[in-house]
Amino acid sequence: MPNHFVFDKSSRPVYTNLTNTYKSPGTVALPETGAGAAGNLYAASATNSATLALGGTVAITLQVANPAGSGKTLYVSRIAGGVTVALNLLSSFTGTLTLTKGGTLTSPTTLTPVNSNFASTNTSVMTVHSSTSAPNGGTAFFSIPLQAGPFLYDEAGGYVVPPGQTITMSVSGSLSVTGVVGTTADLVWWEA
Repeated sequence: MPNHFVFDKSSRPVYTNLTNTYKSPGTVALPETGAGAAGNLYAASATNSATLALGGTVAITLQVANPAGSGKTLYVSRIAGGVTVALNLLSSFTGTLTLTKGGTLTSPTTLTPVNSNFASTNTSVMTVHSSTSAPNGGTAFFSIPLQAGPFLYDEAGGYVVPPGQTITMSVSGSLSVTGVVGTTADLVWWEA
């Protein structure tokens, strides 16, 4: 078997053509980058805050529903939010982030998703609601304790919500003493 020269000759540069230009760089990017450029990356956010006289819980729930027959699939890009606490005894604080498949909300408020491409006229086909109560029912598939402060989870499409399904995100903070608690929930997704 002959041992062919694996590199092209300088007189015949097949693989040395410049293909990585500044206008179309050959870098690797997450799917969100393309979705954002195409005007298909959306975000929704909700907050809740309360002064707790003798302890209690403050919750914010964000629910994104993909209507049956929408023709689109939701891919979760990022889950973010936080819990703020104003008191001197942080040992009396507990926080939780829970993701649920499905579930129903008590006294929901309708939210309008924001397109991350401000020049795009595309609108989301998803239905978004928030509530200041934890969701009822559904199947919890992710639940972790939170410390006071922000959190951020990059999912890069790891959670997929097909038509007829719903993803619900709930952030709660509890105190056993008097204090002020604020909760924030942010969900970023793209549709394809």
